Amino acid sequence: MPYLPTIALAALGLLLLLVLLVRTVKVLRGFRQTASMVATNTQDRAGLLRARTAALRVAFEQRRRKPENQ
Repeated sequence: MPYLPTIALAALGLLLLLVLLVRTVKVLRGFRQTASMVATNTQDRAGLLRARTAALRVAFEQRRRKPENQ
């Protein structure tokens, strides 16, 4: 039965591959969740920055205009 060690080694290799695949999927899932949180936070901050910039533009435009009743 010289083929028995080969089959056992192949089964061990497949088991190890399966364990590594499961761990990799878990790590990738965590990475995807973290990347999603970072993207959401960045988009929120960019939106706030755009709103502040628009408010400043409106304020500067109001200061530049001359009063209408003078």
